[in-house]
Amino acid sequence: MPACPECDAMIDIEEDQLEEGQIIECPECGAELEVVSTEPVELDIVSSGEAEDEGNIDEGDEET
Repeated sequence: MPACPECDAMIDIEEDQLEEGQIIECPECGAELEVVSTEPVELDIVSSGEAEDEGNIDEGDEET
């Protein structure tokens, strides 16, 4: 069972149904994760749910 690289939560997924390049969401922190390897399963952060929201706020502040 792979762990989320953002929050270290164990992600309960069917490892035999994963494909490289597939995007999944961490149920604990909401981070978007890309499957970079299937044997063994390795996940990489595409975007963090919290960081993405903060980024949108920062962009709005810069424009005003």
